[in-house]
Amino acid sequence: MNERAGERSEAAAADTSEYHAAETPEACAALMSLARGEPGDAFAWLGPHRLPDGRQRVRALLPGARAVTLIDLQGKPLASMRPVGEGVFEGDLPSNTGYQLRVDWPLGQEEIGDAYAFGPQLDEDVLHRLHEGDGEAARGALGAHHVRCGDVPGVRFAVWAPNATRVAVVGDFNGWDGRRHPMRLRHTAGVWEIFIPRLQAGERYKYEITAADGTRLPHKADPLARWAELPPATASRVPPAAAFAWQDQDWMQRRGVATAPAPLSIYELHAASWRRDEHGELLDWDALAAELIPYVRGLGFTHIELLPVTEYPFGGSWGYQPLGMYAPTARHGDPHAFARFVDSCHRAGIGVILDWVSAHFPGDEHGLQRFDGTALYEHADPREGFHRDWNTLIYNYGRREVAGYLIGSALEWIERFHIDGLRVDAVASMLYRDYSRQAGEWIPNAHGGRENLEAIAFLRRLNAEVDARFPDVLMIAEESTAWPGVTAPVAHGGLGFTHKWNMGWMHDTLEYLKRDPIHRAHHHGQMTFGLVYAFSERFVLPLSHDEVVHGKGSLLARMPGDDWQRRANLRAYFAFMWAHPGAKLLFMGGEFGQPGEWDHDSALDWARARTPEHAGLAHLLGDLNAQLRAQPALWRGDHGPEGFDWSVGDDVQNSVFAFVRHDPQGAPPILAVSNFTPVVRHGYRVGVPRAGLWREVLNTDSRHYGGGDIGNAGGLLASAEPMHGHAQSLCLTLPPLATLYLQAAS
Repeated sequence: MNERAGERSEAAAADTSEYHAAETPEACAALMSLARGEPGDAFAWLGPHRLPDGRQRVRALLPGARAVTLIDLQGKPLASMRPVGEGVFEGDLPSNTGYQLRVDWPLGQEEIGDAYAFGPQLDEDVLHRLHEGDGEAARGALGAHHVRCGDVPGVRFAVWAPNATRVAVVGDFNGWDGRRHPMRLRHTAGVWEIFIPRLQAGERYKYEITAADGTRLPHKADPLARWAELPPATASRVPPAAAFAWQDQDWMQRRGVATAPAPLSIYELHAASWRRDEHGELLDWDALAAELIPYVRGLGFTHIELLPVTEYPFGGSWGYQPLGMYAPTARHGDPHAFARFVDSCHRAGIGVILDWVSAHFPGDEHGLQRFDGTALYEHADPREGFHRDWNTLIYNYGRREVAGYLIGSALEWIERFHIDGLRVDAVASMLYRDYSRQAGEWIPNAHGGRENLEAIAFLRRLNAEVDARFPDVLMIAEESTAWPGVTAPVAHGGLGFTHKWNMGWMHDTLEYLKRDPIHRAHHHGQMTFGLVYAFSERFVLPLSHDEVVHGKGSLLARMPGDDWQRRANLRAYFAFMWAHPGAKLLFMGGEFGQPGEWDHDSALDWARARTPEHAGLAHLLGDLNAQLRAQPALWRGDHGPEGFDWSVGDDVQNSVFAFVRHDPQGAPPILAVSNFTPVVRHGYRVGVPRAGLWREVLNTDSRHYGGGDIGNAGGLLASAEPMHGHAQSLCLTLPPLATLYLQAAS
């Protein structure tokens, strides 16, 4: 067990004359200090040390033990250890003899390895890269990792706490006694480390940290824990030792070679409230996979997007105040269960996107706040480090180790869990130092401006590193301002995201749709303004969770009119959205017209979803996604003006909109026409770019969706009557509160 016996901590001298017997005053003072849990170099005094005659003296700190025996690796007694005071035991062995400790406790006996028989665990190159903010080094070195020292299995713990004077790992394995396993400080990076032999997966642990002023802090969870206790408990857990056996190779290979644009339709959900079991309890990942995957696949969405599942203490935050940036929440199972969920999605042809929060973190005492007694992860000045809107702390992006910690988290989810995309939350709050602050409440940057230069550099580095290693992974910004170049490449001065949520489109169109149709003529521009800037970024059109909470009501409830008109409005809106340039995102419940506002503590209204009128809306969503997949004109030109032409954008009085979607590679164009009034319009003429037959491939007024079945008999021929800049036009019947898709015959 002690194949590295004789190696000493960095602070200990190599001269054997400096190894002292416990009887010397210096040794006694050092050992008694360790026994009291005070700062000191445990590796200089505990474990095996050579004596001048070649033997090794073994010291162990085991407060509360009645007796300790040195045994060999097969359990045979070698020597009894003598108590030398306050839980310290020592005994002598022949040089280089492997050993373990048999400890007699008041309530029983156990055999344990000696953590102090092993030398430093992290090499200097790794420590240097950690100090420089290397995310790969952070995720590879810090946290709890199963390793082998020689042929001895165990767990290496490592934590960044540069301003601490003492750090110990505590857990079930040592009775949560901080005296048992004080760690070794590696000065290069301010990292504390220890190898504890023969620990198993699932062991609970935290860190006991002493600040520079001598204050012993509340026990801290591991910032890089890969597994956490089920909230409201807050301990970290040693992760599974074996790697997950992935079976999604076909998906990953297809994703890896996909260089061309593809349809992107995202179903956003909160795993804890999508559906509950018969007792109202949360579904675990396996049960969720069994129910969610066929449902989403049946609706035709290409991806799901999970509200944050990085471990979080407060359920009411929906995951947006995470503390476990490397751990999937234990609310639905262990890390392998989450991996099985992703694997199942991939094998069913569904991508998985995670909401990922790098903008802030909560101030729970077991978390990152003043982690080593100082403002380590956050800014010390609240004008830089505190979000009053959310009562949270802001990461110090200018600190290299903090940037490395966050980048390591992103890489962890993408590589370890095969995640297909990250939607980065609250990017606007990161970009501006004066975000939600009045004059005098924020600190300008080095040039006197409001831009957060350190956060900008972090986001560019994040996206550059992900793109370099995983160019097929989506990086989506929730960014609500007009910041230029959010999706422009980093090399061209942009932030480097692949997509940006189009918050302006969402707010404008919802404001229009909630109005009584008689008033919509006065707000016509809210539906057309999005096309002014639609191609300035690579946009996602989001109807997200934020639009169905905090008194806003559900999407259906925001539509005007009676029940039939509300559903008709929503059907017409969805079809308008699915034809509009930009990827699509819809929050759960919207697909069947959830009547009430989203409640994170309850499941969706599945009883209502099964009624014919609501099932018709879900049927429409499935058909919209089928059209999206089948018609390249609806997606291949999403991010350039060549894919879009207005036919009717100025019919204010009739509240009609018509536009043509083109496929840059020549597939037949699609005409989308929306009538946002409850009036049937006969003989409505729209110019089209091709002569011949135009087939009506979708009509939201179809009886299959709950409509009145008014339409154009499946299609009609264009007549040679010029209109809207085209040599021919269609004479259409427009159903009330409806959207039509017509496709030119190939």
